[in-house]
Amino acid sequence: MTGTGPGLSTDPGPVRLGLLGCADIAVRKVLPALAGVTGVRLTAIASRTPERAADVAARFGARPVAGYRDLLADPEVEAVYIPLPPALRAPWVAAALDMGKHVFAEKPLTTGYRETARLVALAESAGLVLMENYMFVHHSQHHYVRTLVEDGTIGELRAFQAVFTIPPRPAADIRLRPELGGGALLDGAGYPIRAAQFFLGDELTVLGAGLKTHPVHGVDITGDALLRHADGVTAHVGFGMQHFYVSRYQLLGSTGQITVEQVFSTPRDHRPVIRIDRQYHQELRTLQPDDQCANTLARFAEAVREGTDTGTAASLAQARITEAIRKRAAADP
Repeated sequence: MTGTGPGLSTDPGPVRLGLLGCADIAVRKVLPALAGVTGVRLTAIASRTPERAADVAARFGARPVAGYRDLLADPEVEAVYIPLPPALRAPWVAAALDMGKHVFAEKPLTTGYRETARLVALAESAGLVLMENYMFVHHSQHHYVRTLVEDGTIGELRAFQAVFTIPPRPAADIRLRPELGGGALLDGAGYPIRAAQFFLGDELTVLGAGLKTHPVHGVDITGDALLRHADGVTAHVGFGMQHFYVSRYQLLGSTGQITVEQVFSTPRDHRPVIRIDRQYHQELRTLQPDDQCANTLARFAEAVREGTDTGTAASLAQARITEAIRKRAAADP
């Protein structure tokens, strides 16, 4: 959109993004994807280690900043990406919002429902965008599957099952540190829970749950939960971080089932295969690749520039469900 005078423009350009902490997921996945997203431009990078900030900034064409607070005070930065560990995330999300910055934060947004609700309310009251980085919901394969279900491809939906497990973590991994918000429930359970929300809706109650704790590190390393929607459809979710890698969901209907593998951390060159089973018949539908990371960043930029929804209602519901799973597991060991 152009202004009324010659050479004048009201186009604000790409969202000017600052990185708060050089976490592995930021450097390995998110920053490389930025190159293909016209609506966001990496502007500045801050790290606890100046040398680290300088190195990452040089690799991705940004400006290094001395520390987190200096980055938040930088007038050129209008939004920040926060990939810090879960227990450190909430204070810096709040600090960024207080400084008038839009926030794109890793998942889970916080370690508890009350903190999540506080941050969502803070963002809303300030008129700022707050988005939790669950990339997989922005991959086209899941919208395709949801359309199949809505069209009655497998009859009436009866149940949903999802599993996300990863191999054992090194001893120094932050996922094994309780003081940083470690554990499989916070790290991995959000994926199958959010998938259940995607297909069934946010109003899910916890019927039962179990967690197993690591004998040395004191964090939960595996678990599962049975959820139920008000219409009677159930969801069984499993998660863990001392397992064979599994990333799968299955929708069970009255006349068939749909199964999809590699659904949560889907590479951008992966061609999803949708398996549809009906009586005496199996069909495989192969879809085109899609870049869920780039899609998510584009969605964030759109929210900043146009005020579109970022899914905070789903974030609140997930935080509530996660907390309910922990409480139910403690009550029924």
